Amino acid sequence: MASQSNDPRLPSAARPYKAPIVAPQDLPIDYSGFIAVIFGVFGAMFRYKLCSWLAIIFCAQSLANMRNIENDLKQISMAMM
Repeated sequence: MASQSNDPRLPSAARPYKAPIVAPQDLPIDYSGFIAVIFGVFGAMFRYKLCSWLAIIFCAQSLANMRNIENDLKQISMAMM
């Protein structure tokens, strides 16, 4: 077995990971929100209940995955309409 003195890792040099700050306009597209809008439009226009249910599910997924809730208050209000 290797002894503790041969371990090259330094616990004192370890630092916790800090995620870089990204501007809201540089975030990737919220695909689940986009899919919710598409299914919502099809559900309303063609009266497909399955599309309406899928729109509700994708909308809930999009709301659950929001990172910055303060910037997305407009999205929440528009999603509930």
